[in-house]
Amino acid sequence: MKSNKIIWAMSIFFILSAVSCAGNLELRKRQSKAIRKVGEVYLKQENYTAALRELLEAEQLYSKDHFLHNDLGIAYRKKGFVEKAIYHFEKAIELKPDYTPAINNLGTVYFDKKDYDAAIAYFKKASEKILYATPYYAFYNLGKAYYEKKEYGLSEKYYMKAVDSEPKFLDPLVGLGRVYIATGKISDAISALTSAIKQYPQYARAYFYLGQAYTVIKDYKRALLAYQKAFEIEPNTPLSRDSEQEMKKLKNHYK
Repeated sequence: MKSNKIIWAMSIFFILSAVSCAGNLELRKRQSKAIRKVGEVYLKQENYTAALRELLEAEQLYSKDHFLHNDLGIAYRKKGFVEKAIYHFEKAIELKPDYTPAINNLGTVYFDKKDYDAAIAYFKKASEKILYATPYYAFYNLGKAYYEKKEYGLSEKYYMKAVDSEPKFLDPLVGLGRVYIATGKISDAISALTSAIKQYPQYARAYFYLGQAYTVIKDYKRALLAYQKAFEIEPNTPLSRDSEQEMKKLKNHYK
């Protein structure tokens, strides 16, 4: 009789402990999510050090959140910690194999490493996911990777798919401009780059490549104006320094 009471008491203890643990787990999940959201605000503000601080704190509370590992991958990539970025993107995919943003983001890390074949494999996998809400990012990334491999036909194909998928996403238009410059289709390059500028007049990179297009056809006056605009829009940046160098070269041709 006494042993039955002991067994009963122990059963009640284990049940209460399980309920308590489950409650604590749910509490930790909620706390982790709240802290992750703060980290995501810092990511949007491009304050990657602050973002990483919050995200690591969130991970201490609950580490099985695929959104969190994707965020950590982004923060580490932006901070230059490539292997840590790869680890967290892979962890996000391990936790949720169909989580397409992490698949695409893993491709971007391999693109950074100039392993374009590996990058293309991940970008293609992302682009083929039917439920991916923003496939134009994967198409755009495929365009970039094929451009770096000098496979300009495939680069053009995927940039066009990105434009068709989301016309308001202007980076693929600049990508197309670069492809057309590389393949000598200068009128097409000018058309694509001008279209991007019409939609976003402060698009410095579009002006820079427009300057390149005009330089190819020796329209140095328009080239100078385009480089000058890029320089003015983004002062004290690598792009402005490149623009300044191009302007110095052109001044030997245009008085």
